[in-house]
Amino acid sequence: MEKNWSEIKAESSWLIFKIMSEFVEGFDKLPTVGPCVSIFGSARTKPDNQYYQQAMDCAAKLCNEGYGVITGGGPGIMEAANKGAQAVGGKSVGLNIVLPHEQKPNEFIDIDKSFNHNFFFVRKVMFVKYAQAFVIFPGGMGTLDELFEVLTLVQTRKIDHVPIILFGIDYWTGMKDWIKNRMLAENYITAGDDNLLQMTDSLDEVIEIVRRFYTKELLRPNF
Repeated sequence: MEKNWSEIKAESSWLIFKIMSEFVEGFDKLPTVGPCVSIFGSARTKPDNQYYQQAMDCAAKLCNEGYGVITGGGPGIMEAANKGAQAVGGKSVGLNIVLPHEQKPNEFIDIDKSFNHNFFFVRKVMFVKYAQAFVIFPGGMGTLDELFEVLTLVQTRKIDHVPIILFGIDYWTGMKDWIKNRMLAENYITAGDDNLLQMTDSLDEVIEIVRRFYTKELLRPNF
């Protein structure tokens, strides 16, 4: 039996409250964590992969600089980053997403900093609002979704221009070249938009990029 419009309206009203509750929890708790860096990357990356260890080391170094680490809370690069943060006593935040057949919070998220989201768009707001920089390790569709969400928000000046760092030159070079040689060359983006991304294979350079940026800028939420 098809639902009538009154039933649809009632369901929509309850949906609004569910969405609001996720925003309220994040806006209430995440500001208490302090300055953070969001680390993105594939959930499929295994512990024996070089990027897993590098994500751990990256998170540890960032925490030693005084930042907390925000991840999507799942396995792979997310787990590695949370593990690296926790190993040095840093703040380890996980923004888990509820999916039908996969992803549960990894064991390296601080108990009081684990969030469960039903809505991707709410989760992405939390990734962005409380991050002072973004480090993106190799990943798939979800990683690209998160990356281009951040790029779009910076490009359109909806959030502050903060460091956006691609880790893994071999993996990301093709995409960055395509942005320059196709998007920019064919006037789909403006000159300078192609420079929003920085690439490196050096964890020390990641730290230096963030450190150098915040010698001139204030640490604050992005919007």
